Amino acid sequence: MDDDGTRGGRGPGADWVPGPAAPPPPAHPPRVPHPASGTHPADPHQGDRNQADPYPADRKQADPQPGRPAEQWRAGSASAQPVEHRQAVPTPAAPPVEQPAPGAPVDAWLRTPRPQQEPGVWRYGYTPPPPEESERVSDRSLLVGALIALLSALLLWSLWRNGYLPYRLVPLKLFTPGEWWNPGTSGGPRTIEGSDALTVYEAILFGLLAYGCGRIGNFSELFRRHVAERGQPFLALAAAVAAGLTQLLVWKETLPVVRPVLVLVASVAGGEIYQSQTVVNVIYGLIAAAVLWPFARLGRWRELIAARRGGGTAPAPADPSAPATTTSADQWPELRAAGWTDAADTLTAEVRTGRMNDVDVARLRHAWRLATRRPDRLGPLAESVLRTGGAAALHPSGHRDLPRRTARHDVLTGQVRIGRCADDPHNPYVRRGTGLALDPALLGTSLLAVGPPGAGKSARLVRPAVEALALRALAGQAAVLAVGGAGEPLGPDDAFDVVVRVGHPGSAHDIDLYGGTTDPDEAAAVLAEGLVGDVGSLDSRRAATVLAQLLGPYRAAHGHFPSVPELRELLDGTPAAFAGLRASLEAAGHHAMLRELDARSRQAGGPGDPAPALADRVALLDRPTFAGFFATGPDARPFELRALGQYPLRVRVDLPERGHAEASRLLTRLLLAQFTAITAARTDTSLFVCLVLDDATHAVTAETVRGIRRLRSVNAGAVLALRTVDDVPEALHTPLLGAVGCTAAFSGITTWDGKRFAEAWGKEWVETREVAQHTVFADQPFTRALHALRKLVTGKAVTTDAVTVRQVEKERWSASELAYAVPSGHAVIRLANVDGEHAPPLLVHLDG
Repeated sequence: MDDDGTRGGRGPGADWVPGPAAPPPPAHPPRVPHPASGTHPADPHQGDRNQADPYPADRKQADPQPGRPAEQWRAGSASAQPVEHRQAVPTPAAPPVEQPAPGAPVDAWLRTPRPQQEPGVWRYGYTPPPPEESERVSDRSLLVGALIALLSALLLWSLWRNGYLPYRLVPLKLFTPGEWWNPGTSGGPRTIEGSDALTVYEAILFGLLAYGCGRIGNFSELFRRHVAERGQPFLALAAAVAAGLTQLLVWKETLPVVRPVLVLVASVAGGEIYQSQTVVNVIYGLIAAAVLWPFARLGRWRELIAARRGGGTAPAPADPSAPATTTSADQWPELRAAGWTDAADTLTAEVRTGRMNDVDVARLRHAWRLATRRPDRLGPLAESVLRTGGAAALHPSGHRDLPRRTARHDVLTGQVRIGRCADDPHNPYVRRGTGLALDPALLGTSLLAVGPPGAGKSARLVRPAVEALALRALAGQAAVLAVGGAGEPLGPDDAFDVVVRVGHPGSAHDIDLYGGTTDPDEAAAVLAEGLVGDVGSLDSRRAATVLAQLLGPYRAAHGHFPSVPELRELLDGTPAAFAGLRASLEAAGHHAMLRELDARSRQAGGPGDPAPALADRVALLDRPTFAGFFATGPDARPFELRALGQYPLRVRVDLPERGHAEASRLLTRLLLAQFTAITAARTDTSLFVCLVLDDATHAVTAETVRGIRRLRSVNAGAVLALRTVDDVPEALHTPLLGAVGCTAAFSGITTWDGKRFAEAWGKEWVETREVAQHTVFADQPFTRALHALRKLVTGKAVTTDAVTVRQVEKERWSASELAYAVPSGHAVIRLANVDGEHAPPLLVHLDG
């Protein structure tokens, strides 16, 4: 049942979704080149395009880095780092996915049905599976049963024709006049009318006998399994041979067909009708056609002839100007319903000439939905469509697609196909062979993926999820922050608007340790969670209080938060640092902040003071590699994570895991804490925001688990990848598995991890059948002969079965099955969406 993830696919392109728009023939207007080139041609209607931008004016000119020119932000990822440093850290090349040929039919892609299905079903071109088949009978039993039924029918018909069956004419005599028959129950016909009635009666009985023989012998299954499944032309040839043999038997009157038909015609139309030879020939022709007709249906002769006739010529291409119904998706019915017929015609022409891709369609549909909420934007958007076509309402970066795709995406639904459900007994029948896909409704419940190194988490799950979110961002519907080690396959630089390389001198952006906030208490709470949230012996609230006692006075005195070296000195209690800060506060008259500083001075060095632990953690960032990287003064260039909730950004953060593993884990923990705090506090939740951590080792804390629970209510989500569940504190194993809605266990996990997943996925009621077989020993010769015949037919000895059926509660997947029964390249994935719908754990072959 390997249908490549789509049931009922139509042709080889059933599972295809369009990629970048291909160049049309020279006769058509030129299109925007592939964004991988990194350049964009001059647009004579750039001013008009800005009028239809779905983002407000403050968003268009905003920059995640304060003080950066707006032109540099709108240039997109090409300005995320200087050109001379672009190749400093190479990105591993991912194998490209198959791309459509030039002139790809985006209109056909738009019209492809996407029915609503259970969570995780790849909806593009999906059709439901056929009903589940019952237990399959062996070929030997099927053939022997058909042969016995045929021989029995022949024997019964022979006994009938030769008069060995008593009372065979009694039913006929009950419904016909008595003068037609000779006396007695076995008396034959006396008149011609009686002979004609007997002829028709025998034909009816023969038909019933043939039908019963076919049902008892299961000839339909025999034909389907050994003839129909072999396909054409064998099917048509076998039907033709059977038709010829049947015609021979019919015209030799071995099969009672011709004479009963002639008798019935004479009884209706009169015997004089046979005086015309033409009428007789017509009747014979109709009989021959009637005998051939069922064989023509069985052999599908009409389909074969049509295929042979159409096989020599290629189908004519569809006329781009051919009219379509106004309800078809490629006709932009939402624009036509609003009265913007000219704009709809322009976009329809763009789609049919190949100057638009799937991202353009999704972007413009989203822009139109936003514009309908603000009627004053409908006019500018329609005018921009008329002037620039599919290039209207562009993403602020100017990109219309990713430079490379490594997975199959359906941007219209936001799905990315990551694999195919295996044909395994653990999977429900309706899910076997179907494609498995992720979408924002699933990622909104957050996803936890656990698997050892090399299991394929990054390449087959994390990378496709990042690509899908990046495409969603280009359509103006999402923002993504991807965090991983330097050189990890999260996507090329050109696929992101901002690339932050921590500790790399060529990085154009830094990380803001304080999350872009100006509130000292808020900054202290998030920073404390990132610094010591994984230390179980420390209370993060006390650590936040210590930081607030330092951050508040420092910001009041200097107008910004301290840099890493200055924060370290304050946490260490350096007298010079405290004296300088006190003098600045006294000069500015901040008496309230002086009390905060005095309180910190009194508590310093006391029992349970978290300041030394905080200073040790800050020291991990106070290294020569990070010198000037976490600056906070007027010359700082941090990327503010708060911008993710406001703009459809694509951001990637590369961490120096190889040389500074502890610092990388600290930053990962800090980014997770900032993300959960910022997304929970935003008021506009129309933009889906997702954080993707390629390695969440030691990043999860008790506070971030509570933050992950709140993400689904604010249209946000997180994707966390772990090598083992033990990378999370033991006290958080159960809360973490309960906080995320989607979980994935990759091949190679341990039985300890498998036990936690098995407990989280729960149990189900299943019906078990226990069969005890006992051999039957016969004493009588006739019984032994029957048993020998039955053994010859079935190939098994005669036994009696004692069946016990029970309802038991069983784990969906046991710990040992997860550890040893999941093949390489597979994962067991359980999905749930934000609406509360969920799918059972499915064994999936990953091909993302």
